[in-house]
Amino acid sequence: MDPAVPSPALGPGAEFDLIRAIARALGGAAGPLADDCALIPDGAATLALSTDVSVENVHFRRDWLEAHEIGWRAAAGALSDLAAEGAEAIGLLAAVTAPRSVAERDLVELMRGVGEAAAAAGGTVLGGDLSSAPLWSVTITVVGRAARPVTRAGARPGDGLWVTGTLGGARAALEAWLRGDQPDPDARTAFAHPIPRIAAGTWLAGHGATAMLDLSDGLAGDSRHLAAASGVQLTLQLDDLPVARAVAPEAERLRLAPAAFAAQGGEDYELLVALPSGFAGVDAEAFRRATGLGLTRIGTAGAGAGVRLILGGDDVALAGFDHFR
Repeated sequence: MDPAVPSPALGPGAEFDLIRAIARALGGAAGPLADDCALIPDGAATLALSTDVSVENVHFRRDWLEAHEIGWRAAAGALSDLAAEGAEAIGLLAAVTAPRSVAERDLVELMRGVGEAAAAAGGTVLGGDLSSAPLWSVTITVVGRAARPVTRAGARPGDGLWVTGTLGGARAALEAWLRGDQPDPDARTAFAHPIPRIAAGTWLAGHGATAMLDLSDGLAGDSRHLAAASGVQLTLQLDDLPVARAVAPEAERLRLAPAAFAAQGGEDYELLVALPSGFAGVDAEAFRRATGLGLTRIGTAGAGAGVRLILGGDDVALAGFDHFR
């Protein structure tokens, strides 16, 4: 790899080792490759683009979700990348594969869900592609615009680490389905109908956020990417996590502390954000009034590298989701 092309500053894991290998193969053709979106200057603003794929039996199962929920969920996951940059949505493109035997109404319903998610985020469906394949997949490419994009790379020692909303609801639904039960209704909603935090991301970008990412693979894993990109150590107090109500019974079944269960759970699509040390409770209350969403301080950035996860006063080792582990 050309020494002028740095390796992507990503945390550990087989999936991210693969991205680093791809970057080496691309050489000078590789962009930064280590953020939630590709960023392209556009006059006084910046265009933000990202793509995300949802695959049947990996990201969803058709016996768990209705077709329109599959579409919403796929679109919301991609739109969440725009939220992580502090970008507003312009629109999206959807590439869908399905078996030849699929009923037309199912494809139409899936795209209805995609369109509803786009509209809820303030965007439109700009185009897409249809093809046949043995299984369903939905690939969403999103386009947004940021007045002040916030990458993963700006956290500084002394910054506070905050998280939006609550964590663990999507995992609570998944665990129920995997053992053959119906999930708690709130947990099912968290999994089937996640809300991309577009308004939250733009508010945080406008109020001093230094680094931000969305929690698609779980706090325990995703926080390592923010630490690596920013060149800092994150110390996260898991006892302070805002844990979804449905987590406790599912965590108890697995003999896990609810906070540990929530920290490992992916697909919450909340935002982990670094904010200057002066950002305090009164500012979090202003955020809540503006967005209707909670904002909870869970840690601090400091000198060093990596992530310390502390639960009950002890360091704990937890991993997030990794597609290739």
